[in-house]
Amino acid sequence: MDERVVVVDDDAIILKHANMILTEAGFKVTCLKSGKLLLDYIAVNPVDMLLLDIRMPEMDGFETICALRELESGNSKEATPVIFLTANEDADSEAKGLSLGAMDFIRKPFSSEALKIRVRNLLDLIRLQRELNREVARKTAELESLSLHVVHTLAKTIDAKDAYTNGHSERVADYSREIAKRYGYDEKRQEEIYMMGLLHDVGKIGVPDTVINKPGKLSDEEYEMIKKHPEKGAEILTTITEMPKLVTGARWHHERVDGRGYPDGLRGDEIPEEARIIAVADAYDAMTSHRSYRDIIPQDHVKSEIEKGMGFQFDERFARIMLQMIAEDTEYKMHE
Repeated sequence: MDERVVVVDDDAIILKHANMILTEAGFKVTCLKSGKLLLDYIAVNPVDMLLLDIRMPEMDGFETICALRELESGNSKEATPVIFLTANEDADSEAKGLSLGAMDFIRKPFSSEALKIRVRNLLDLIRLQRELNREVARKTAELESLSLHVVHTLAKTIDAKDAYTNGHSERVADYSREIAKRYGYDEKRQEEIYMMGLLHDVGKIGVPDTVINKPGKLSDEEYEMIKKHPEKGAEILTTITEMPKLVTGARWHHERVDGRGYPDGLRGDEIPEEARIIAVADAYDAMTSHRSYRDIIPQDHVKSEIEKGMGFQFDERFARIMLQMIAEDTEYKMHE
């Protein structure tokens, strides 16, 4: 069993009685006479259950649990389960104890069986909750892995429509994540923008292959078909309620900070930040990929085009990060 139970009470008789009962029940018991001794003890020792008297001199039980929670919060420790020991039948005291995070109350004087059963049941409940949380975390990780696999597959399907954009979505996702990382996004937001980047062109599923793969200049009518893909992509991704942010990259990656983009003509900060990042990454990959009518554009020309687009097509902050990435790519390996 080996669960570690600490009993805190200023009454030596209560401590002796509780120690005998709980030790016989198989628990590892530590007895302390004050809240201050508890705080010193718990700072360096793990505890599975705390039995804490309310009425004590110097620090009462309520003051002790508040100090304990502050200590645990500062050390990023999981909250220690607390059962209050009390001879007081006052309902207000019970309500206050529960509001401070106590799990239960045990009235003094307590019977041997009642004490053993209450402690055992609460420890079993805590163990089951932790097992459930671990299982939920495991299943969530499995679902996230599955979701990423599905998104990768869908991104490859999108890219396969265009003979000249193999791997485009993956590269845009990678560049977007790197820009976001350098800008200061935490890991969760980096992964979110990576997923957005993978599916930013999902709306091209609704564009005829003949238009996407046309080697020459598009007609006005064909260009209007292409311009519909952000709206179509947003329409598709709206149905994925588990990942609502996916819509952001799909709908607004062709907006411009000067307001001359599409489909909504958003300007500056009206464009979601993630979409402004993806716009830079998308434009970079478009210039550094083969097309039916041209080869990969030389690096100096790519750099010049991004510089010219700062404050007009691109958010200057994210364009500067892209330029920094280009400057570090001294052998020009960052392309299709």
